[in-house]
Amino acid sequence: MSCDVGLWGLAVMGQNFALNMASHDFKVVVGNRSPSKVDLTVARAKEEGELPIVGSTGYEDFISKLQTPRKIILLVMAGKPVDDTIAALAVHLEPGDLIVDGGNEWYPNSLRRAEELEKRGILFMGMGISGGEEGARNGPSLMPGGKRKAYDLMEPILVKCAAQVSDGACTGYLGPIGAGNYVKMVHNGIEYGDMQLIAEVYDCLKKIVGMNNVDMSRQFARWNDGDLSSYLIEITAKILAKEDDVTGTGYVIDYILDKTGMKGTGRWTVQEAAEQSVAAPTITASLDARYISGRKDERVAASQILTGPKEVPSVSKPQIIEDLGKALYCAKVCSYAQGLGIIKAASDANDWDVDLSQCAKMWKGGCIIRAKLLDKIQAALANDAGLMNLMVDPGFAAELNAGQLAWRRIVTLCIASGIACPSMSASLSYFDSYRREELPANLTQAQRDFFGGHTYERTDREGPHHCAWTKTHKGIGNLNERSAGEQSRL
Repeated sequence: MSCDVGLWGLAVMGQNFALNMASHDFKVVVGNRSPSKVDLTVARAKEEGELPIVGSTGYEDFISKLQTPRKIILLVMAGKPVDDTIAALAVHLEPGDLIVDGGNEWYPNSLRRAEELEKRGILFMGMGISGGEEGARNGPSLMPGGKRKAYDLMEPILVKCAAQVSDGACTGYLGPIGAGNYVKMVHNGIEYGDMQLIAEVYDCLKKIVGMNNVDMSRQFARWNDGDLSSYLIEITAKILAKEDDVTGTGYVIDYILDKTGMKGTGRWTVQEAAEQSVAAPTITASLDARYISGRKDERVAASQILTGPKEVPSVSKPQIIEDLGKALYCAKVCSYAQGLGIIKAASDANDWDVDLSQCAKMWKGGCIIRAKLLDKIQAALANDAGLMNLMVDPGFAAELNAGQLAWRRIVTLCIASGIACPSMSASLSYFDSYRREELPANLTQAQRDFFGGHTYERTDREGPHHCAWTKTHKGIGNLNERSAGEQSRL
């Protein structure tokens, strides 16, 4: 069989995406370091309807079964395993062949690999894939970046195999190499923020409202029928209702240790936010929350030493629940605004020309952050490609303005009750900072000029300025040279 595409790396994601492609009538050759995974995938293909998948015995055999120009998708662990796999495959490839890395990769690695392969005439794309095991099999969100001719080779496969929504496939050309990895990285950062916000709402329902798991499950299900409808809200309702499958007593959620793991993409997003000088407090707070959760032993010890408030406010429970829904919606808008701001800054800096409305479309189906909210986000960005921040879109601005009192009540209630709400409160601070014409940053800059001669701008005249704050302060020379580094950074 001369195959349309090859897939190397047969963990569950790889197996499922190979089956996805075969289900759409593409002939697929699969390969893996361990032959047992190849055999398992071929067997699954037969069981699921004699799907057109063939196995291979090694790199050379894998390559020999592909029609030219060869198209190969890698789904192996990020980092060195990708480099090793590319090296093993590349010796058998020809100019014009294409390698697509579908893992969660740090985008500079994709830039390096593309440059190295280009010397041999081999095309390379970095493609983010979101949707987990289910999405890989039934239709994920696919976020590719690379040379246009590389994308054109893959487009027929990607468009058919991606998740499908009312206005098309959840994929498309994002831009040059690096753009796809970057958009997927930020997708995961938004995911971190969204998950933390939901966890904080769960904490409020459990600790302040006093709801049990069944009632909380029903509440999340109700929210999922409205503006908060999303994959993460949907699975939260299911998780809370799941009875324990080990002891047969209680619910699984109550047996899970409160330590959250991570694989790095959230940290990369926060690092990139800093690198691009974009505020992302919701996402940053969610990352910090995971770090603190990991210090379980310290928290257990601290719980015997540090105390919270002894008296908590008495508030109508139906009012709290109503406010929580509004607060969660407003905070989610802020999280998306921050993530899209990071993508826009990087796109501008790297000349990627990423279409943010297309990002929103890609995220509407298949992926972990898919949500009803993305329809509005896509429309806002399509209506105004130069929108400076999602929050100032007329539609979202009206919703944030209307929902802010509920949002403030929830943050205030959490603080007064001793319940941490890092991402919820960070979102509100982001909203409050962004909406203010004046901030106390003038004092911070004055302090910097006082102790370091960093200069400042005045409100009544142009150019950098420096003040001799005391008799001991001296002249600092050319002010333009002194402030040049900061001006270029901003």
